Amino acid sequence: MTFADTLVRLRREKGFSQEQLADLMDVSRQAVSKWEAGQTMPDLPKLVALADLFGTSLDALVRPEAVVETKPGGTVQVVTAGQTVCVPAGATVNVVPGYEYKSKHTLFGLPLVHINCGYGLRRAKGVIAIGNIATGIVALGGFGVGVVSFCGIGVGLLSLGGLALGGFAVGGVAVGLVAAGGCAIGMYAMGGVAVASRVAVGGAAAAPVSVGANADAGLVITEATKMQDVAAYLTANCPELCPALRWLLSLGAT
Repeated sequence: MTFADTLVRLRREKGFSQEQLADLMDVSRQAVSKWEAGQTMPDLPKLVALADLFGTSLDALVRPEAVVETKPGGTVQVVTAGQTVCVPAGATVNVVPGYEYKSKHTLFGLPLVHINCGYGLRRAKGVIAIGNIATGIVALGGFGVGVVSFCGIGVGLLSLGGLALGGFAVGGVAVGLVAAGGCAIGMYAMGGVAVASRVAVGGAAAAPVSVGANADAGLVITEATKMQDVAAYLTANCPELCPALRWLLSLGAT
């Protein structure tokens, strides 16, 4: 996080406008605007005044990393970039804060892009959201909720992740209207283990119409079975097969 990013965050946390901050610092609003755009840096007296105003250290204000050395006989709490870290006695550590970016342009009150990554639970909320916890139309992160979600744990209309839940879900464990993964559960499911209310395709498949290596399947898949045979079987036995699954089968058949 640069000085400009830190200044924007601290100003917004205090609820100051650029004009109000400019008045407090006895500078023009254009000067504050240039600080926040990263075009110029305040002189040292202004930096000290800013640190005092926001209740932070000069080090945390101007540097993305803070190097702290404690003295034996106790611990020190170090505040840097909005984070408090307890440093053991006699230790020298690098305090590396997370990174946050929030675009100034918005859509329906949400920033177009919000990135918030780092240690701990850091939430991103925007049209495009990237963070440990991400919520947006497009969400990327450890846990995400969005129309399109690419996350370790993802929930969305289109969801890809280790654990994916959605209308169309692809993942290690996938649950959805159309699901594909190691373990897939849905109306239409494809995977190592596939359970579906209509059609299941997999090593072990359970559904009214199932294609798999189980003895009850209408078509048993072996190493010699062609994907074209699977597609033809499903077309003949399940005429209401959804377009998304037909498209997946067509990709494998080419």
